[in-house]
Amino acid sequence: MKNWIQKTLVVAVALLTFGIISPSHIIWENLLDDKANQKSISSQNTQDTYAIEWFEEKPSTFIEDAIIQAKEQSLVKFGSRIGPVITNEFDDIIFPKIQEAIQWTLLDMDNESLNYLAISENPSGDHSEKIFHIYDTMTGSDVIRFHVRTDRKPQEGYFFNFHYHSVSDQFAKHYTLGDIYWSKNMPPKWLS
Repeated sequence: MKNWIQKTLVVAVALLTFGIISPSHIIWENLLDDKANQKSISSQNTQDTYAIEWFEEKPSTFIEDAIIQAKEQSLVKFGSRIGPVITNEFDDIIFPKIQEAIQWTLLDMDNESLNYLAISENPSGDHSEKIFHIYDTMTGSDVIRFHVRTDRKPQEGYFFNFHYHSVSDQFAKHYTLGDIYWSKNMPPKWLS
């Protein structure tokens, strides 16, 4: 029951703040400290308290790590030619939505499953879409895939369409995160 309440609270704050406040914020640390203090005051022994604290903190640590790695992989994908042009708009508009999608997807998973997750490295170059995937290391199957596609809209120019696919619908649906305008000229290849 406690995990359900904590997950609901984290998701509610993420939605209300559009991902600006992450689960690692000082509020969450104080909340966990208060829980730890209450548990140590009770009649539970030290070993049980340690196990409960580890159990509660492990998921948020992986989610925080995944968000940091997501940012790094995105910047690698952009390269030195695209990155300087779109990074500010990406940070302000797209990345908070990526954080939210990661949080929504991973908060539904149990701690055992989270222990086996990893984020892919080496985003694809050329004109391929892959930025990064979060996958299960035991099965090799993806949980969520983040992509960016170059779209050309007549009379307007080129846009980068950021989106993701989820295992919840067998990657069939295209969840749009947003578009960033490039120019009327064709953009360079990814990773360049």
